[in-house]
This record gives sequence, structure tokens and C-alpha cells, in this order.
Amino acid sequence: MTMTLLQSLLMIAAAALGTMCTRFLPFLVFPENKPVPPFILYLGKALPLAVMGMLVVYSLRSTPVLSAPYGAPELISLAALVAVHLRWRNMLVSMAVGTILYMVLIQTVFA
Repeated sequence: MTMTLLQSLLMIAAAALGTMCTRFLPFLVFPENKPVPPFILYLGKALPLAVMGMLVVYSLRSTPVLSAPYGAPELISLAALVAVHLRWRNMLVSMAVGTILYMVLIQTVFA
């Protein structure tokens, strides 16, 4: 067995083990017959919103607001994303609409 093949197999095994640990560990740490700690319940409610906020900041951090098109594609896409999310309350659909609209705007309207 060559060293490259052995390294590849070891990397695959490490990735599989890491994935299995992240999948099985919550069931071991929080068994079904014990209540979930309040802090964990809080994190389950707070973290999705925090992650989405970080994604918005990360996405808009380098938006050119002092030169044409002055962030217009980003603003239009963000407004559409918020409108879709307020209407249907589906994060996946909202992100898809915002992303697709942004891509269409920068490749056609603001090209």
C-alpha cells in the first residue's frame, strides 16, 4: 500500500469518526430520560438567529457604497429576502430567493 493511499484512508477514517462523534455525542450527553438543561435550550433558540446575523454582516462587509452601483444589488436582494421571509417564514426559501435575485442583478442589470 502506498503512502498516499494510506494517508487518504486515514483522512477518510478521521472524517468519518469526527462525523460520527458529532452525531452520536448529543444522545450520550443528553439521554432521553433526563431533561435538557435550560442553557442548551437557550442556545437552540439563540444560535440560529446569531448565525444568520453573522452571515448578513459577512456578506455585506465589502459592499461598495461610495461608488456605483452604491450597493444597490445587495440592498434590493436583502429587501427581497426580508420580504419573502416575513411572508413565508422559511429560511431556506428566503436565502434562495435573495441569492438568486442577487446573482441575476449583478449579471444582468448591474453588469
